[in-house]
Amino acid sequence: MGTSQSREDLIIDSDCEEDEEEAEEQYVDASGDRQNPRSSGAHKSLDEIDSKLRSLKLKYNPSQEQQQKNPNLKNPVKLYLHVGGNTPKAKWVISDKLTSYNFTKTSKIDGGGGSGGDGESCWVLEVGSKVRVRVSAEMQLKMFGDQKRVDFVDKAVWALKFLTDEEYRNFVTQFQNCLFENVYGMEASEENKVKVFGKEFIGWVKPEVADDSMWEDAKDHAPDSTPGKANKESVKELEEAANGGVQSLALGALDNSFLVNDVGVQVYRNCNRGIQGKGICLKYEGGSIRSAGNKSNSTPKKAMLMRAETNMMLMSPEMEGKPNATGLKQVDIETGKIVTEWKFEKDGTDITMRDITNDTKGSQLDPSESTFLGLDDNRLCQWDIRDRKGMVQDIAKTDSPVLHWTQGHQFSRGTNFQCFASTGDGSIVVGSRDGKIRLYSKTSMRQAKTAFPGLGSPITHVDVTYDGKWVLGTTDTYLVLICTLFTDKDGKIKTGFTGRMGNKIPAPRLLKLTPLDSHLAGNNNKFHGGHFSWVTENGKQERHLVATVGKFSVIWDFQQVKNTTHECYRNQQGLKSCYCYKIVLKDEYIVESRFMHDKFAISDSPEAPLVVATPMKVSSISLSGSER
Repeated sequence: MGTSQSREDLIIDSDCEEDEEEAEEQYVDASGDRQNPRSSGAHKSLDEIDSKLRSLKLKYNPSQEQQQKNPNLKNPVKLYLHVGGNTPKAKWVISDKLTSYNFTKTSKIDGGGGSGGDGESCWVLEVGSKVRVRVSAEMQLKMFGDQKRVDFVDKAVWALKFLTDEEYRNFVTQFQNCLFENVYGMEASEENKVKVFGKEFIGWVKPEVADDSMWEDAKDHAPDSTPGKANKESVKELEEAANGGVQSLALGALDNSFLVNDVGVQVYRNCNRGIQGKGICLKYEGGSIRSAGNKSNSTPKKAMLMRAETNMMLMSPEMEGKPNATGLKQVDIETGKIVTEWKFEKDGTDITMRDITNDTKGSQLDPSESTFLGLDDNRLCQWDIRDRKGMVQDIAKTDSPVLHWTQGHQFSRGTNFQCFASTGDGSIVVGSRDGKIRLYSKTSMRQAKTAFPGLGSPITHVDVTYDGKWVLGTTDTYLVLICTLFTDKDGKIKTGFTGRMGNKIPAPRLLKLTPLDSHLAGNNNKFHGGHFSWVTENGKQERHLVATVGKFSVIWDFQQVKNTTHECYRNQQGLKSCYCYKIVLKDEYIVESRFMHDKFAISDSPEAPLVVATPMKVSSISLSGSER
């Protein structure tokens, strides 16, 4: 198990300057052209003088000295390049001792990548002749206020160091304004920020005015919890073959868990060390699970356990590349046979669902469970398997731009629902393509009690704690952690599922990879499937969060993320971002990472085992109690 990279946390100029010539020789720019090394005698003699002056420990800054020789240079910075990846030879080297940056509005970026699209103008960051990148979340910009420095990704990992604190803060402000305009298509004025976020959520764009008192729920934080110091001895791993083609993971809280693959459903035994194969496979005999009611003959992508985990719902997409399905199949796990094939239908019209989930966090353990939740692009509903017509409560219809309900609520077609999850009491959180996250109470799906604004990236997965106090949204480049707690007018603390949160809404926190880890994860790898660890009892608190990106399973300590005084949050501008995590690295793309039910946590472990499924293998990873 690896950790967030400590080698990127400090740049020592004297060490880097000794390697400048090596940097110039090794550096290859984004277009693939090798840069010419500086090799003049004058250049070497200047380096010798710099070295001698540093050895005398004089108050001497060669960058400022060079700036004095270039007094008209605007926005001066020193540019660094990270070389060596994750090897022992990894280091920062100087790419340019003194250069300048500029934010430029343009409609095209060289190479065609990252432009505003279809001629749409956008802001780009240019640094000398070596960096030209669209201002976006994909840059993974990380701030080091105490070092007057920012790191970011543009086909490599770069760092900028500024000569003064004022210049550093000016850059960060410009970057955030350009990012706002690129995301929302309007200037980053106060008026436009209110227009996008609303007065109630102005703290999301101006965190310094947000009410963070609710984050102090982290009072039970263990002060010696230091994920950044994990080591190989703190991890025990159990790994076995998964028979290939793994599509999804269905964890059980009782005897068994399941892997859905191209062949069938593999059955695994749950134990305190993780999950172990039983040598049993519920096969898709004659392709029957693929064929009925399914035009694409595709393998099931979604599995959901029901009725004390004796039944499983399997859902296959209607078309390859799209998650929406026209129906599902109910499998009796004990016999391994399909007992019913269900069709999604409303008022005599065939409809699709893009996702299904249990009514509550623990309802799969209920032997009498007969209902479950369904989600489509513009519909949130509940299905009942006791009635072949199924639907018992519907929230919106896709065939009408204006929707009328008996209670006077309406939804438009533009909800663009993507994902959802339920709490322990049956409240529902829904994530949307526009980045919004909506909270629905357990008593009504017709109107959201709270709707959090988007931060510019689609929500691809969402999870919520058992008590409903915390919501975790997944985007391609970061995770967003939202506190739903607020104090009502009577002084009572409630969640956004049960009432409107008013004006004192805490700002969210972002969970990110460092620029170096983001680069190592690969250009096309994106975050997916962010989850809390799994509890199904009142009074128990989830301890960790996990998400997957490429070959990485990334684990955050939940209490540490909530801790307002955590060191990650020092010297940051804007929304607080946490970079303190552990990485589990596999040798192939990870399909899903989930913590087992907390009943499987043993006495010397801070958490139940983490199950990591790849297309060919499944691993169970136990964290040692020595970490806490």
